[in-house]
Amino acid sequence: MQSAIAIRNLNHHFGAGGLRKQILFDISADVYPGEIVLNTGPSGSGKTTLLTLVCGLRSVQDGSVRTLDTELNGASPPTLVQVRRSIGFIFQAHNLLDALTACQNVQMGVALDAGVTNSEARDRSIEMLNAVGLSQRIDHYPHQLSGGQKQRVAIARALVRRPKIVLADEPTAALDKASGREVVDILQKLAKEQGCAILLVTHDNRILDVADRILTLEDGRISSFTAGIAANTEHLLTAFATMQRKGQLERHLKTLPDAKFVEVLGEVTTEFEGFLRTLDVANADATRALLQQVLGVTAARIRDLVGAERATVYLVDHERAVLRSRIADHTGEGTLDIQMPIGKGIAGRVAETGVTMNIADPYAHPDFNPAFDRESAARAELGVTQQKFTTRSILCGPILDRQRTVIGVAQLLNKRDSPAFSEADEHTLEEFGESLGIILETCNRVDVGLN
Repeated sequence: MQSAIAIRNLNHHFGAGGLRKQILFDISADVYPGEIVLNTGPSGSGKTTLLTLVCGLRSVQDGSVRTLDTELNGASPPTLVQVRRSIGFIFQAHNLLDALTACQNVQMGVALDAGVTNSEARDRSIEMLNAVGLSQRIDHYPHQLSGGQKQRVAIARALVRRPKIVLADEPTAALDKASGREVVDILQKLAKEQGCAILLVTHDNRILDVADRILTLEDGRISSFTAGIAANTEHLLTAFATMQRKGQLERHLKTLPDAKFVEVLGEVTTEFEGFLRTLDVANADATRALLQQVLGVTAARIRDLVGAERATVYLVDHERAVLRSRIADHTGEGTLDIQMPIGKGIAGRVAETGVTMNIADPYAHPDFNPAFDRESAARAELGVTQQKFTTRSILCGPILDRQRTVIGVAQLLNKRDSPAFSEADEHTLEEFGESLGIILETCNRVDVGLN
């Protein structure tokens, strides 16, 4: 298949004389029809410069850029104009005209097409606005639209002429998580249907999963995707590790109000989702520190939210057929390491079946192991004088990864001020399940020593 964009040995400079500075170094890459390529990397790495060279908005100085089989190095102005007319552009700020309706803004995309009447242009624009979910906003002005809706209009404008290439510069940067996801999903669907090539510049790790390939720039050079993630996250992770060593992160998370903690947990899980899209993770020590703290504090906060006395998070090792936890809320000193076979005991049964168990009288339940309970309780109370622990009630639920496989178990012991856990407590545990699943999947991916 012939590439829609072919870049070979591309170099680019800004300035002249003593102020001359090289921005791009020996870049070679291809983007094919129907393919979505994300261009990632730190600020100042040359992403937008590359985008403007590909579409002929900036002159190629050294190397080759062939867009739609047209060489842009040395191309005449009319040739560059013709190439740009075959490209759809999507910008971070959407660049809509405030005096025009959504439909009229989209019509601007076909205004230069010879032989297209105003009626035909409007029909095509309405069709495209319907395709991006704006059938009820056709005659609304930009000030009547949300940020996500404005960006959908921009997508419709870019795709209404059925371009062979779409170039997007940070299209989700000004949007919240939900709006940004809607925008890239629409862009991906429509672009695939139309078979155009997409080159999308982004810093947004939330949308990496839409990519067929990822082109990462660092200091003007192509680097591996994981190296690019390292450049973006190393400072943040190191800061988290420093907080952890000082105990600041744990204290901060423990003192957050319940609603704020749930909000922060959602933000942290979003970051972990970004890690899961890499083949490895930079700064492993910092990542381990962050995961250990977040997982431990999350277990403690679930305990408090449902009013339990203790909480344990087990990780499931399917290869060895065991559950193992070093994240356990207990009264003794040091790390508590609990192991049990899958299928045995309450947690082992939940790991095997994937079904939540709410048990009001554990000693009357056939899966409960009194001997193991007494042994675990004694180990948990190691070093605490004359303190005994007896299990009175259990709430135990599965933790699933993105493939809906049981990778962990959350177990809560002894409902405070009540003989048993309620259905509301079950719902609370389920609500935290998705976040716990992402955290545990990240733990497995980076091998943080938890299983």
